[in-house]
Amino acid sequence: MTGRSLRVPPNCDLTLGIRCIDKSEPGVTVWVMTPGEELANPVGSIQGGFLSAFADTAMASATVTNLRGRKAFTANAELKISFLRPARPGQHLTCTARVIGGGQRVTFVEAEITDDSGVLVAKASSTYILTPRD
Repeated sequence: MTGRSLRVPPNCDLTLGIRCIDKSEPGVTVWVMTPGEELANPVGSIQGGFLSAFADTAMASATVTNLRGRKAFTANAELKISFLRPARPGQHLTCTARVIGGGQRVTFVEAEITDDSGVLVAKASSTYILTPRD
């Protein structure tokens, strides 16, 4: 990323309409989105890739808030997501991500996406590689 500045929020967050509403606790972030019809698949539920991106953003930011003064780039090494219920256009979705372990080079994170009734829509886990930066 030499010569490039970090864009906050990144274009992908703006495109999906996701935003962070809480990052007050190190290693935990809470994000929200209200997906529209443009993110729906042919049967009318939100396409899983968009929910995966939502969870990935929340988990990556939880990783960053857990660095405790260190500066590092995070790179997703793997992501698993289970879709438990369909998410529908217009629903207010919340994603809570939490660091569950790791060390100097790797962080393990989990996330839950719930709908506006508090029903669990998806559960994700991911491993992030940490690369020190200036």
